[in-house]
Amino acid sequence: MELKEKLVASFMAFENRGNVDLDSKVHQVRTEAFEFFEKNDFPTKRDENWKYTSLKSVLKHDYNVFPKKENTLEFKDVKKYFIHDLDSYKIVFIDGVYSSFLSETTHEGFDICLMSSALKMEKYSGVMEKYFNKIAPKETLTSLNTAFADEGAYIKIGNNTVVPRPIQVINFSTGAEKDIIIQPRNLVIVGENSQVQIIERHQSLTEDHKTFTNSVTEIFADKSSIVDYYKIQNDLETSSLIDGTYIEQQEKSVVNVSTFSFGGKLTRNNLVFHQQGSRTESNLNGISILDGKQHVDNQTLVKHNSPDCESNEMYKGIYAGKSKGVFGGKIIVDQIAQRINAFQKNNSILIGEKSEINAKPQLEIFADDVKCSHGCTIGQLDEDALFYLQSRGIPKKEAKALLLFAFGNDVLEKIKIPQLKSRIRKQIAKSLKVNLEFEW
Repeated sequence: MELKEKLVASFMAFENRGNVDLDSKVHQVRTEAFEFFEKNDFPTKRDENWKYTSLKSVLKHDYNVFPKKENTLEFKDVKKYFIHDLDSYKIVFIDGVYSSFLSETTHEGFDICLMSSALKMEKYSGVMEKYFNKIAPKETLTSLNTAFADEGAYIKIGNNTVVPRPIQVINFSTGAEKDIIIQPRNLVIVGENSQVQIIERHQSLTEDHKTFTNSVTEIFADKSSIVDYYKIQNDLETSSLIDGTYIEQQEKSVVNVSTFSFGGKLTRNNLVFHQQGSRTESNLNGISILDGKQHVDNQTLVKHNSPDCESNEMYKGIYAGKSKGVFGGKIIVDQIAQRINAFQKNNSILIGEKSEINAKPQLEIFADDVKCSHGCTIGQLDEDALFYLQSRGIPKKEAKALLLFAFGNDVLEKIKIPQLKSRIRKQIAKSLKVNLEFEW
């Protein structure tokens, strides 16, 4: 059975569960979303936005849509995936099912809990009607996630609140039974004058079966709030990830999203900012280090819909082996969005003879009083700089690594959590296959 046919049958079973409220707003949204997916199907390379990324190799497998049961994991089996020297809240899912044993949630002063709980309470709280699927675009994969939205992280921070610890959201896939598709749905609501730091990771634990994760996150940042969101993508080459993160910002809010892609067969990141208030600031940072036949596609969009706002975007890529990178960065400045300062930069280094990068920066400006710029470079290591380091007694392999570290260091400096910064530096050294015993 083809994946689409299997999803149709699975959706009918999903909606026929006894605990589904057929009169709820969420039910209506799910139904409309699935009808859209069923009509439009999965994207192909004929779609302009997917010109350089094909899903054929991902969609050909016979995925299990629903895990049969909760798989239990011991902490010793997964502890290396946590930043354990970091005091944090934790929301952990195993094959799409919440693990209370590995998690640490709270309702004390703010909500760090489950999407399933929020969905069940949506008739009474009104939160889902106000926020759920409000800014997620009407696209096939996002609509597919909406149709099956049932579990994920629900983070709601009230006004004038600083969350004292970072939040780690980790999705483990065990591959214990067969190939699996997982569709987590996260909702983050940050109140006025509040601050939060979130680290998100998707991690497959076996190479025996394929994992396809189709994830969607909606983030709402109220006036004068600060949100730091970090994505760590370092999965096995039997795993593929489609990640959609959609953000709405109100006046004077600051949202920083940093994406670190080191592993996985195919990774596609869709990151969209909606600036809905004046003096908002959006910062997008990313670094990709690929090898083998890995493929990473970063698609970003910043919509400047208000005046006196700022956006800063910096993506770096290092591509070895036969790896492929794609970058599509788009900035849209509305006619009323005067006095905008928008900066976009994408730099890539090819260190593999058969590696490649396709980059497409775009600006659409409908206002006349703006400062907008974008730059895109693709090159190789500076041979003069490499020779200089070798002449100072540094072996060639370590000299290359030093130059590549320096290339990506301005992205690393954006990380505000010291323990996370140390973890990312070690992972970069590992990806470059060197052991650099020093701190930057």
